[in-house]
Amino acid sequence: MKKGTMIGIAVGIAFVVVLGAVLAFHEESETEDMADKISSDEEISPEVQQKLDEIEKINLENEYSPKPREWITSGPFQIDRSEYVIGEKIFLVIGGLQHNEKGQVAFLRPLNETHYDVYQTVPFDGAKKNIFNYYIQPQLSKNRGLCSVDDIVGDWAVVFRGTDYPNLKFRITDEILPGDEASYEPVC
Repeated sequence: MKKGTMIGIAVGIAFVVVLGAVLAFHEESETEDMADKISSDEEISPEVQQKLDEIEKINLENEYSPKPREWITSGPFQIDRSEYVIGEKIFLVIGGLQHNEKGQVAFLRPLNETHYDVYQTVPFDGAKKNIFNYYIQPQLSKNRGLCSVDDIVGDWAVVFRGTDYPNLKFRITDEILPGDEASYEPVC
């Protein structure tokens, strides 16, 4: 390459870089000017203020806060709530199992008003471990036949196989944990 061509290319590159920096600075200062105008209450038009109020109202309505923990108990078994939204974890606390208590905790999802299907089981054996925590988070699964949120929503049961402890019940509502919506698009 000739020396003149190289100098021309270098000058061209320098010009593009300087031009980009000037444009970026100009755009940034325009953005700051607009932000200053919007933050000044005197300069906001009633239409803009109404739109801002509507956005704030929507944000407040969509604000999520989990229900308080209730700790529903059956013998040494506890779950933390009676109602969950889709995407929340269901905490199971097992504390104080007797040495001879052995079996399974079965989480049953509703099929209809009278029938259930086993979603997940958790084995327990008081001789090996008498205290532990576990959680499940019901998810859609083509393999399990859980195609849409309709297959998760409803009144679930927790059954303690191998014991005489009464079952526990909880409900999963049709609300989805904010930010988790994409995880619950139909899969089949």
